[in-house]
Amino acid sequence: MKTLVGGAVAAVIGVIGLAVWFSEFLTLLAGAIPVMLLLGGCLALYLGFDELKDTWQKETPVEPTAAGGGAEDANHLKKENEELRKELEALKAK
Repeated sequence: MKTLVGGAVAAVIGVIGLAVWFSEFLTLLAGAIPVMLLLGGCLALYLGFDELKDTWQKETPVEPTAAGGGAEDANHLKKENEELRKELEALKAK
């Protein structure tokens, strides 16, 4: 109930303030719109560049490391996976 009353009071004061200072409101709006457009444009450029960078990474094939072969790496990862599963089960049991 307090929120409803507070919101109604704030809305009434806002309407009164807008009516009293309408020309100042328009001046503020005229100054704020270019800034919002500039920031929105910069954000769009950043997101577009980030998306373009992601598509470049997807197109480049991943080369295997020089340290080992594919089968050896797969076996090593399977062993490590099993060890981690056992450790996880042991922690769950506690």
